[in-house]
Amino acid sequence: MSIFPKYDIVVVGGGHAGCEAAVAAANLGSKVLLISHDLTGFGRMSCNPSIGGIAKGQIVREIDALGGFTGIVADRSMIQFRMLNRSKGPAMWSPRSQNDRVQFSIEWRKIIENTKGLNIWRDEVVGIIVENDKIVAVETQLGLKINCDAAIITAGTFLSGKIYIGTTIVKGGRIGEKSAEGLTQNLMSFGIESEKLKTGTPVRIDGRSIDFSKLIEQAGDENPEKFSFTNTVSLIKQRSCHIAYTSEQVHDELRKGFEFSPLFSGIIEGVGPRYCPSIEDKIVRFAGKDSHQLFVEPEGWNTHEYYLNGFSSSLPLEMQYKALRKILGFENSIIIQPGYAIEYDYFSPTQLSATLMSKKIENLYFAGQVNGTTGYEEAAAQGLMAGINAHQKLRQKESFVLKRHEAYIGVLIDDLISKGVDEPYRMFTSRAEHRLLLRQDNADLRLTRLSHALGLASNERLEKVIEKENYIATASAWLDKTGIDPSQVNTYLESVNSATISQRQKAVQFVLRPEIALRDLRDNHIFPKELFTPSDQTFNDTLEIEVKYKSYIEREKDFASRLEKFENVKLSSSIDFFEIKNLSWEAREKLNKIKPTSLAQASRISGVSPADIAVLVGWLRK
Repeated sequence: MSIFPKYDIVVVGGGHAGCEAAVAAANLGSKVLLISHDLTGFGRMSCNPSIGGIAKGQIVREIDALGGFTGIVADRSMIQFRMLNRSKGPAMWSPRSQNDRVQFSIEWRKIIENTKGLNIWRDEVVGIIVENDKIVAVETQLGLKINCDAAIITAGTFLSGKIYIGTTIVKGGRIGEKSAEGLTQNLMSFGIESEKLKTGTPVRIDGRSIDFSKLIEQAGDENPEKFSFTNTVSLIKQRSCHIAYTSEQVHDELRKGFEFSPLFSGIIEGVGPRYCPSIEDKIVRFAGKDSHQLFVEPEGWNTHEYYLNGFSSSLPLEMQYKALRKILGFENSIIIQPGYAIEYDYFSPTQLSATLMSKKIENLYFAGQVNGTTGYEEAAAQGLMAGINAHQKLRQKESFVLKRHEAYIGVLIDDLISKGVDEPYRMFTSRAEHRLLLRQDNADLRLTRLSHALGLASNERLEKVIEKENYIATASAWLDKTGIDPSQVNTYLESVNSATISQRQKAVQFVLRPEIALRDLRDNHIFPKELFTPSDQTFNDTLEIEVKYKSYIEREKDFASRLEKFENVKLSSSIDFFEIKNLSWEAREKLNKIKPTSLAQASRISGVSPADIAVLVGWLRK
């Protein structure tokens, strides 16, 4: 008799993906076991102590709207908030927070320990047991066999992880933490393909050794917002970040260490993230640039530790020290933790279905960096979706797949399973063709009803969405039907250098003016305060965006609906694309390997041309 009961789902790994997967599946009603080698570091921020950013902030809002917890944890551990890209259009606005690294993990632990149906176990999974191409159990380093109906692999950078600091090579998934050995080889024995990627992290510095008077202060927003649509507490006080710059002197010191760099010597096989390169990569790639911007980020409320964002390096520690002390303000700096590179195993996501389940082994799911992504937010989103879909499948319910026009999460997963990765995948707004629809302010309107129907988003969340929808409908109707006289508005228009009017105009026309904010029309008593003061002030953000960009939004919706017809043309997994002779050879190979489920997905596969899609359409018609 096993000392463990049989679990519905075993989650392997307690990072951002694992936490979201475990909590989501348990909240839906599955009996879940979360296995991690470290029960004090749930959702650990291995790299920078921040959540959100360009496109990533939108993902966190989506996770929250779906009933996930990354946004709530971020709010509870936040030390600074900034809305990025305010000077650009609303499709680009992206929330970002600095967080207390320790508190972030503590908050996740609280949530996990208070989730009904979720148990935790300190151990390491070294293999899976498969019968009839379906997972039936996991095996652990302690020699245990834990029976389960499904498993979700969220091992992050720990699979065969190696840490590089100059010529020093240490096995590990993070500095000071051992790597996970054996699981990759076990999974490969079932025909799952594995490759290697590389990432890195900068030095951590004792803030008492930094001369902040020589740096540029970067304070948080004057009126800080938050991530969650729930009633988490807003920030009252904040900690500032700072900006520093490298110089030619710094670059010269770094170049002296290039011969010892594992990146340039060929020791590291894995490809690193293009959009977050190491400082030595930047120097080589942007040879004509004599300085690079660095962000000096505090690690929490009660610590002197700082993270030097932009100074990721795998050079010897001596070289890191010498270069660091050439930076203005860092002349006497003391390093707490060296920068390092880490190489690890991942599994090509083209081996997964849209639910993140393996095409080789039934009920085996993969989420996070094991799928070739980089970033806490991308990992958490995958974990949430894998947790939902594992539960749905075990209950013989419909799978939960978000489309590209519904969420950045939909874009993320579709990109992964359709295109695969040849470098760590990071989300950008430019990856989403419908980004005006996928704003950070309307994630609740887009997704909460879908999640509530699953049983994940609470009734309270749905009630708030309904309240927001009703408010926007009522306020929009008033704007469309109410006229404003010149005597009511011209004095205000003159004060903001906006053209005055000579005859009565609809209220909506004033909101359409780019130089006028809705809240100013309310505060200057042109619009009734009793109508335009909702219970949640963020309702007005969505209202204003929907009004100002109405024509663009309608155009985007029309475009999305026209593309939808390709999503609805389903492709059977039994199709042998090699038999369609007019397809290019590359298209036949890619289509047979990936087995797209729709014509739209087929069109997004790298190597499948528009001509190939035309051939496929003709073949389907026959």
